[in-house]
Amino acid sequence: MQLNYQHLYYFWVVARAPSLTAAAHRLNLSPSTISTQIKALEDRLGQAMFERKGRGLVLTERGRVALAYADDIFALGTELFDTLSAHNIHPNHLYRLRVGFSNNLPKLVAHKLITPATECREFPIHLVCLQGEAGSLVADVAIHHFDLVLTDQPVSLASDLPIVSKLLGECGVSVMGTPALAERYRQGFPSSLHGAPFLLPDLDSQMRQLLEVFFHDHDLHPQVIREFGDSALLKSFGLGGVGLFPIPTLVAEQVMKQYQVELVGELEGVQERFYVSFAEGRESNPAVQAIIREAEHILQHPSS
Repeated sequence: MQLNYQHLYYFWVVARAPSLTAAAHRLNLSPSTISTQIKALEDRLGQAMFERKGRGLVLTERGRVALAYADDIFALGTELFDTLSAHNIHPNHLYRLRVGFSNNLPKLVAHKLITPATECREFPIHLVCLQGEAGSLVADVAIHHFDLVLTDQPVSLASDLPIVSKLLGECGVSVMGTPALAERYRQGFPSSLHGAPFLLPDLDSQMRQLLEVFFHDHDLHPQVIREFGDSALLKSFGLGGVGLFPIPTLVAEQVMKQYQVELVGELEGVQERFYVSFAEGRESNPAVQAIIREAEHILQHPSS
């Protein structure tokens, strides 16, 4: 089935405009003509894109999905023109990059891995970040909804999907706490963790799995008093002195400064891994190359 991109463009303009009249003015068409073109798109897709509320139009659930794809399509079209137009080579050109982060990837880690590449003067980047379940994010890589996806666990891929998934690197895991808790549990670490109040990520995260193995191997039984699916929320509770909490050593200094907590100790032998997935052929994108290169360097040289 062929999609009429002119109809899609009219839909996109209307969805982003404050009113049908404003969209008509921008397109230099009558509102009735635009409505006819959008109706043709709806008939083609078999879905209503808008519903009328009062005097205005509101996107339906399917319309919001279509708008997300339309945003990508027309942004990529602009990027294609900018990249291939010989007359359009100028220092202000931005490489648009859509990056997905798995839910369990700590936000500070994601920020640390991605920021250096976005500040690269050679390839200035317009960054779009979205968060979600790792498997769904990587599946969207196959249809180029994302340029790359960062996860804290390897992702199982169907053999027929044109996706490359690779290990970026790894880092240690440290235990943090408020000054009072750190002073109490630092002595005799890690044996001191036996019975200690602990805040842990949920069972789906790689860090939680690593910690469970470490506790088992060292016959430690901390008192787990909170579990979180969001790393930022976990650290916020840790700031309140509720319990000790683990963080990737990669961001230990930043966490201590930002949350006014102290290091209790680093868990010997525990290494958290981070992965990147991207569609075959996308590695030639200078922005993707910059992200991967800088992230690998940071994980291999965490103190640099």
